[in-house]
Amino acid sequence: SMGTLRPCKEESKNWDDTQNLYIEGDNLEVLKLLQKSYHGKVKMIYIDPPYNTGNDFVYPDDFSDSLENYKEITGQVDAEGRKVSTNTEANGRYHTDWLNMMYPRLRLARNLLTDDGVIFISIDDNEVDNLKKVCNEIFGEDSFLADVIWKHTQQSKNDELFFSRQYNHTLTFCKIRVALAPFSFERTDEDNKNYSNPDNDPKGLWRSGDVRSPNYRKTLCFPIVAPNGNLIDPPENGWRWSEDSIKEKISTGEIKYKEDNSGIIRKIYLCEQTGRTPENLWEGPRFGTTRQAAATIKALFDGVQIFDTPKPYELVTKMMEVLNSKDYYVLDFFSGSATTAHAVMQLNAEDGGNRKFIMVQLPEPCADGTEAAKAGYANICEIGKERIRRAGEKIKAEVEEQNAQLKIGEEPKKVPDIGFKNFKLDTSNLRKWQPDADDLEQSLFDSISNYVPERSELDVVYEIMLKMGLDLTWPLETRIYGGKNVYAIGMGALMICLDDHITPEVAEGMVALHKELAPETWKVVFKDNGFTDDSAKVNIKEILKCAGLDEDAFTTV
Repeated sequence: SMGTLRPCKEESKNWDDTQNLYIEGDNLEVLKLLQKSYHGKVKMIYIDPPYNTGNDFVYPDDFSDSLENYKEITGQVDAEGRKVSTNTEANGRYHTDWLNMMYPRLRLARNLLTDDGVIFISIDDNEVDNLKKVCNEIFGEDSFLADVIWKHTQQSKNDELFFSRQYNHTLTFCKIRVALAPFSFERTDEDNKNYSNPDNDPKGLWRSGDVRSPNYRKTLCFPIVAPNGNLIDPPENGWRWSEDSIKEKISTGEIKYKEDNSGIIRKIYLCEQTGRTPENLWEGPRFGTTRQAAATIKALFDGVQIFDTPKPYELVTKMMEVLNSKDYYVLDFFSGSATTAHAVMQLNAEDGGNRKFIMVQLPEPCADGTEAAKAGYANICEIGKERIRRAGEKIKAEVEEQNAQLKIGEEPKKVPDIGFKNFKLDTSNLRKWQPDADDLEQSLFDSISNYVPERSELDVVYEIMLKMGLDLTWPLETRIYGGKNVYAIGMGALMICLDDHITPEVAEGMVALHKELAPETWKVVFKDNGFTDDSAKVNIKEILKCAGLDEDAFTTV
């Protein structure tokens, strides 16, 4: 990608402290830019891409220069803008166009997953078969985990011609199956209601389990002799275990004879159940419905239905819960109304987790006449960012209220990270070499300064961080040495100076800062034409080398 992500502090929240990201731009370009900094770091991806229903949806028409295409779509270049693409059922490429939009994004997304990472994709009947084939190719058929059915409504739609559709699919794939830990939900009272201890077993509550083999196996079709001498015939498929295993389980008490010696009972102990394996049918209030989702966003926006088709945050929290971890990145590159960000903050508040979100959304304009446009929102990104702000404040207030009512001995809950750093996709801060053939001399003079005019030093700093593969939420501190700004990123792991007329005093300041912060690694970047001459550059490089900077850790841009 020839693009970059420009920081937008004024539209962010808790810029200096947050570990969350909200990125505006075409997700194809953004995913390219995130490849180095976030490769193998994202444990969970959830996306709710635009369904292929024959309506309009935005995707790049021209892959030859997708950044320029993106700027046209968002009205940044062409005053007329570019119309969104239309994908009607009469189009001979009806499925192809949609899949061409999805395929490269999924390829790039897989790179970002950790080895035990998982992707959840919401989709309806129109493309579920094709999407599964694409995912089989990208992730591998053995990485398919489930097609989770989410029942999103209880109401029948009488305007449907043949069937009232009440569910959506959630295709679930992992990156590497053998690296994945088993999924489970925390057990509830409802899950445990069938456990009892009628025989006062010292191991505690138990319920009956199946003793039958799931498949016919001749070697397991043997009779069992009961204590009174009766023969207990095997089930139709045989027993679940070998004869020796059954005798061992009888001796330990895991298997007991029925009181009339007509059969055997297997005990499944509650104390051995660490969770509950999730089913592939999700329905009810704990998984959310479209009605719940609409009510949530309406309440956040003072009674205005600001977004037409939000997903319930409860659905996404359940996806996060099955992963049995509380500290990881969650990526959503079709962010929409930022449901996923809301879910991350909500679940962190409930269980004290440290999950971090990365939201990516194309700033699609809000159509004239919609509730969003009437409320003053120009595009979807403005809605998403405002939802994060409002949901975060609501969650913070709820946690503080609960902490104010604690009983003696109870631990207060931690207020989760409710901030986000906002970045916006743009062309690179470094100028392209585009000479004027009629005035080559002037082109050379114009290129002496290799930065795009009106870009800030902070813009360039974050582009360097992206190019060097650093996390965009790493702490950034500014020091001044010899009247020049020195940016220290990641507690001094990277130092950047983009000023002109760089003096040895700047290098000496960097050396002192390195001794103060003592980072494990050390890299230094200067502006290429920031030195007065070559001898000044060599002198500054030698000062840093004498302080321990590696030869290849000195870079200029």
